Amino acid sequence: MLTMRPRPSKWRRWRRSLRLGRSDLLGVMKRIRCLLGRSHPLGSSISGSSSIASATDELSTLDPSFESPAPCVHIAAVPTFAAGVPPAVAEPAARRGSGGGRSVFLTNYVPLWGCVSICGRRPEMEDAVAAAPRFFDIPLRMLTADGVVDGLDPCLVSLTAHFFGVYDGHGGAQVANYCRDRVHLALVEELRNVAEGLGGASGDAWKKQWERVFIDCFQKVDDEVGGKVSRGNVGGGAGAGAPSESTALETVGSTAVVAVICSSHIIIANCGDSRAVLCRAKQPVPLSVDHKPNREDEYKRIEAEGGKVIQWNGHRVFGVLAMSRSIGDQYLKPWIIPVPEVTIVPRTKEDDCLILASDGLWDVMSNEEVCEVARKRILHWHKRNGVTSSPTHRGEKADPAAQAAADCLSKHALQKGSKDNITVIVVDLKAQRKFKTKT
Repeated sequence: MLTMRPRPSKWRRWRRSLRLGRSDLLGVMKRIRCLLGRSHPLGSSISGSSSIASATDELSTLDPSFESPAPCVHIAAVPTFAAGVPPAVAEPAARRGSGGGRSVFLTNYVPLWGCVSICGRRPEMEDAVAAAPRFFDIPLRMLTADGVVDGLDPCLVSLTAHFFGVYDGHGGAQVANYCRDRVHLALVEELRNVAEGLGGASGDAWKKQWERVFIDCFQKVDDEVGGKVSRGNVGGGAGAGAPSESTALETVGSTAVVAVICSSHIIIANCGDSRAVLCRAKQPVPLSVDHKPNREDEYKRIEAEGGKVIQWNGHRVFGVLAMSRSIGDQYLKPWIIPVPEVTIVPRTKEDDCLILASDGLWDVMSNEEVCEVARKRILHWHKRNGVTSSPTHRGEKADPAAQAAADCLSKHALQKGSKDNITVIVVDLKAQRKFKTKT
């Protein structure tokens, strides 16, 4: 005769799901009750998250597979956003696709980044850098073709995105500084316009949408710099109705290489000779191509417009500018254009880190050298110091491991004789790192 075993209680099922022993679980629950009771003697509703965060940290140390809930704290961007730009809200990490496994589109990705911007051996500082975590919620339909993905409706799901940018100015710092304060805000404006009127994108149409978004964004900033249109809202200052005026002299300009990173994709837009390189499986993967006047397609474009590329201490447009695309440089239009090239790559588990930098780094170090130094420096920092920060505070400010990698790269560039300003952003793409303990 068959006997039916009673169904385990909710307590036992929860304990088994966490793979915890009875004594471990009782200890953790006792600790949670202690923390909640100490913070809120009356046991009323909790307004803060410090007690919950510390308790979930203990759970994560007992079980590596445990994931703490996404924080509900809105993190201010660097630089701060203008009024009217709502902060993004992360998707809960516990949501799952139809196949039972966690979908990459629902992963709560928090950026670990560090940056450095130094004058180097130049008499003046003309570089600028921007980091804006959680700057926009990207609708899933802007990252996939039309149809259901992982059992998710692209019209209902959005991914929290993070923005990073490096701007290498020339002729002055005015345009680079304007780009630092304005480009990510202009990008939000363009993304909103696309998201509001977005239907189903079939095939590669969604990639074309991203190209158009970045082209319109860079063109808008270039027009504002040249005084062709009213200046946009920068850092919460004057609104778009401010009088139209040129931001800088006609001989001032800046390169721009920016990255939009979410849990599923890395999107790069580059205009000029700054560069973005992805370190994947210990190997460099260039995500941008320098816009140099002697690049075959750029040379033909300039010559077709009636311009000249002259060899004068390197290939230069009319013997003046050593790049073929930039924001600003009004006196060299139409030969110098603000049109970026856009690269979109899906993220993989083999992604180590992403490096954005001005040519002060790339002139003296190869892609291979930069990737090796950044990857090893992050790994070395973690082996010596362990976990960088609690899940609650990740992304609020520079991560010490990524910051150590950025600092190390700038020092290497100086040692190798870089004579330019040096600006570097390192984004650690590893969500978790595991280390073998010595016996």
